[in-house]
Amino acid sequence: MGDRADAAFKTTGSKWLLPVSQFFGFPLDQVNFLACQVFALGAAFWFRLYLSPSHASPLVRHAVATLFGISFLIFCFGWYSAHILILVLASYFIIMKTDIRNIHRYSMVMAMGYLTVCQVSRVFIFNYGILSTDFSGPLMIVTQKITTLAFQLHDGVCKKPKELTPDQRRLAVHERPSLIEYLSYNLNFLSVLVGPCSNYKDFIDFVEGKHILRRLRQHSGTCNGQSSYDKAALPSPLSAVCRKLLVCCCCMLFFLTVTRSLPITYNVDSHFVSHAPFLTRLTYAFFSIQAARPKFYFAWTLADAINNAAGYGFMGIDENGKASWDLICNLNIWGIETATSFKTFIDNWNIQTGVWLKTVCYDRAPRYRVALTFVLSALWHGVYPGYYFTFITAIPITMAARAVRKSFRHHFLFSREVKLFYDIITWAATQLAICYTVMPFLLLAVEPTLVYYSSMYFHVHIISILSAITLHQKHKPKDLSATAKHFSSSSSPSVDSSQCQAAHSNNNIKGD
Repeated sequence: MGDRADAAFKTTGSKWLLPVSQFFGFPLDQVNFLACQVFALGAAFWFRLYLSPSHASPLVRHAVATLFGISFLIFCFGWYSAHILILVLASYFIIMKTDIRNIHRYSMVMAMGYLTVCQVSRVFIFNYGILSTDFSGPLMIVTQKITTLAFQLHDGVCKKPKELTPDQRRLAVHERPSLIEYLSYNLNFLSVLVGPCSNYKDFIDFVEGKHILRRLRQHSGTCNGQSSYDKAALPSPLSAVCRKLLVCCCCMLFFLTVTRSLPITYNVDSHFVSHAPFLTRLTYAFFSIQAARPKFYFAWTLADAINNAAGYGFMGIDENGKASWDLICNLNIWGIETATSFKTFIDNWNIQTGVWLKTVCYDRAPRYRVALTFVLSALWHGVYPGYYFTFITAIPITMAARAVRKSFRHHFLFSREVKLFYDIITWAATQLAICYTVMPFLLLAVEPTLVYYSSMYFHVHIISILSAITLHQKHKPKDLSATAKHFSSSSSPSVDSSQCQAAHSNNNIKGD
């Protein structure tokens, strides 16, 4: 805590809560973040009840959401928040002044270029420090929004409907946004700190009061044939917000009692590595990674609850006739913790980032779609070497997992008991593989990553590469189109962000 305590005094953000930080022993950046999110939760209820579309015009709602969002940025990051504002204004200039046929390209280069420059500064200026001046989290979210809108605007203005997929047609934007709409979409207080990214049309519908009604009409057959709904019939998000806040409380309690007692850095402690048996090191790595997840669960679930409290995030009526508020949910905790495959884990983790990658890259690249998507994901996350160790390690593990599944799974389907045994084994293998893969993501640097992998004898690398090679010929695809089709269906989350499927992290609390 000593290093982080010193860093607290150097922050460019607000120091109003420094006494709280010192009293509880939490870094000031985390205290500021939590204070803003708690305030945002209260403001979201007020926004929905007293600044509803029936009480205020869209212009007022846009302006208030933007002012709150900018205030949060200044409170948390001080003058470093100027980087985020500069990127948003520069991107708006591109949308308004450049050739509409190329705005998606210019916006992507501008946003990703600026983000990369800022990410490089974190490594070479802050020397791997994760300070309260680390504004890259909101910058990453803004980058997603800028590029998402640019591509959807290009779809709506420059392409014919028949050239688009059904989802692209539904989300296409047909006119340039006004400045206040653009600022509100990118900087609104509901998602400015930790996301998630959402579609521009959904957000505008929410501000204009059309969000819930539009989705209710899609389920008019389910709702007793009604084609319209009065104010009293609109579903309330209160139960969904309470449920998600309960999850947040459980995650916070877990963090205070368990996570802080299992630091990730102990995995590369010289004494622990040299004296602890292999199984002890493996067990500690497993539990320390499991314990690191709740802080992400907390941040993303709280962000989802804030959006719901404001009336945003309504997905529709489920098959049981109940209102679902998971339109922009970013994770499925049950799906993560019970995942029996690498794919299932990824599909349920940081869902909106997966949707963004598929929307702006995978579905649009004319060739090398997989490689380009991996490159974009790596650049978006940052330039820490640990990130690239994770992405590179994930490739043979994914290939091996598919090959093993094709070779053995069908042998375990003849009875429920045998299938359960198979699921338990694959669950344990998946969780251990995830632990091994994401450890560099949390260690960040090259030296601790190599220390960790050496202490594990590179066993997952070796096993996955041998398995992939051994089983490759047995399941070699008959044609390239079959391979492409398989990847599209098994590796990419659905492009429709309205589906939080039951069916990539950083050691900062952020939307990455």
